[in-house]
Amino acid sequence: MAINLQKGQTIDLRKNDKGENVYDLSTVTIGLGWDVRKKETGFLGKLFGGKQPEYDLDATAFLLDSNDKVANLGRTIQTADGRQMGLYEGDVIFFNSMKHPSGHIWSTGDNRTGAGDGDDEQIIVKLDALDQKYQKILFMVSIYQGRQNNQHFSMIENAFIRAVDAKGKEITKYSLSGDASLSGMCSMIFAEAYRKDGGWKFRAVGEPYQADSFIEILKKYT
Repeated sequence: MAINLQKGQTIDLRKNDKGENVYDLSTVTIGLGWDVRKKETGFLGKLFGGKQPEYDLDATAFLLDSNDKVANLGRTIQTADGRQMGLYEGDVIFFNSMKHPSGHIWSTGDNRTGAGDGDDEQIIVKLDALDQKYQKILFMVSIYQGRQNNQHFSMIENAFIRAVDAKGKEITKYSLSGDASLSGMCSMIFAEAYRKDGGWKFRAVGEPYQADSFIEILKKYT
């Protein structure tokens, strides 16, 4: 049975309470899911036109070294439309650089509405294959243009992050539902996986930020 984590709780991804290896960490899927609030009906619905707002949540991962820093910020490339795009093929996995150069961690893509059941976005990592220079992975989520659109986490329902092993077994799940303290917060470090005693541990962090871009958070780790 999966462990439902609370903020600050940690579990060992490799062993159960009896010290047995029960999870296949050859591939671990970090799944992020959310639903937007149902649209208003009645007077409020008419006032705002009854239109359901769309929330674009983006999952991001930082690969950190032993100093808790992102050592490789990647390179800057020019896109087909002439824009300059940075952080490409570095140690930050995000919507513009979805696969790490090692091939051991990648994003499945950008879901812009949260529609549908289950995970809306996934970051997949081969924990046991990662180079030893990577000691920690931070998993976070940001509401794209959240401040511009006056959107924040207290407006989102059923937000969760979960870890699933290579055999589809759900290891743990961390829910954000009903957290009134998230009003005005547009980004969050959801959780981290880190090396410990030859294995990996998973900790629910739940550290919110007002910024709606992971770039502001990245500054702490460079």
